[in-house]
Amino acid sequence: MLLLLLLVASCAAIPQNVSEKMFTFPQETNTAHVRLTTSRQNLQAVTVCFRFFTDLTREYALFSLAVPSFDNGLLFYKNLNSFSVSVKNAEPIFEGLDFKLNKWHSVCGTWSAASGLVQLWLNGEPSSRKLSSTSNINGPIIIALGQEQDSHGGGFNAKQSFVGMMSDLHMWDYTLSPYEIRKYMNGRGYAKGNVLNWNSLDFQIIGRVLIENKQIAFQ
Repeated sequence: MLLLLLLVASCAAIPQNVSEKMFTFPQETNTAHVRLTTSRQNLQAVTVCFRFFTDLTREYALFSLAVPSFDNGLLFYKNLNSFSVSVKNAEPIFEGLDFKLNKWHSVCGTWSAASGLVQLWLNGEPSSRKLSSTSNINGPIIIALGQEQDSHGGGFNAKQSFVGMMSDLHMWDYTLSPYEIRKYMNGRGYAKGNVLNWNSLDFQIIGRVLIENKQIAFQ
């Protein structure tokens, strides 16, 4: 039995190619999420890109990176009529982006400690660039999809949970150029993430989250 458990644990730790798949979050919950694993402990710049689909009309978290000193180390959050990208609890708000329900959206966010600037791209269209943290994100890092961490690895609230589908998540330790972001948005010829790579993703599903075949029409 012990050998079987060790084999299962070792298989679960092998990165998987989910390039033709998506995560489906089918219900509101304070438990279900996908935990992503990275060995990185110090980030001085970041780009995160992913695609998602939902009919939620309330607020919800999409991508939550926490470190012990900051629960919102890096948080992508959909407010009622805006988006926010928090870095080390500094929370710029991005208004006026063309967001519609029941549609696949491609999102990229960039941040650099050198400038402190954050920018959000939705379906190839950029937001204003806004000031956030000017210091590095230091680990140990825990990343959750579909929930907001109000503590390091936990503190979930069902009313902030994501219900919908998500796919094509990549994360880089530098800011992508507008040209590279548009290549990602179009789904053609972009460099895969060097921190998180959807084609070689180390993840753990907690609770009811399904892996299904991709259903994406690119923006």
